[in-house]
Amino acid sequence: MADAGRVIAGTARSVRLEAPGEGTRPLADRVKQTLFAILEPDLRGATFLDLFAGSGAAGIEALSRGAAHATFVERDAGAIRTIKANLQRTGLVERATVIRSEVLAWLRDPARAAEPRRDIALVDPPYEETAALYAALEALGPLLAPKGRVVAKHFWRDAPPARVGLLASDRERRFGETTLTFYRPAGGITEDA
Repeated sequence: MADAGRVIAGTARSVRLEAPGEGTRPLADRVKQTLFAILEPDLRGATFLDLFAGSGAAGIEALSRGAAHATFVERDAGAIRTIKANLQRTGLVERATVIRSEVLAWLRDPARAAEPRRDIALVDPPYEETAALYAALEALGPLLAPKGRVVAKHFWRDAPPARVGLLASDRERRFGETTLTFYRPAGGITEDA
């Protein structure tokens, strides 16, 4: 198995995670540190949605740092096995739901509208799937809590639009080829955000 790095902080700190294979692009420690430093004020007690979850490293980091629950959505059976193994390794199974599904089909399922809205979502499709990134951002708007956050991880040259669906970007951070674009519900953006 490939290595997906380690949990940086919280109850599972320093636990090493597996990656489903060599094709997985786990969050680099520097990216993970910045991502969670920005999300930290909103994380405690939050519901976290890890889309295109891969190894589950982002959702596991969120749980380790105090998120109440994380839902992992991934289509690949091998990745699902890896997420479950990583949750076992970190002792965070009871606060997680792992779903094997195409992300867009899951987001667009009418059953999502009846579920509680999510506080934070990370959208991390393969870099070449820019259309899936944009479609996921558009589908997420109605599923997000009024003060929710969405983070899109993407190749720096393929930046998603500043406004997509019900979301508007409020900041961006670049790390070499990787960029994180942060979104909030469009009605929640203020001039000093």
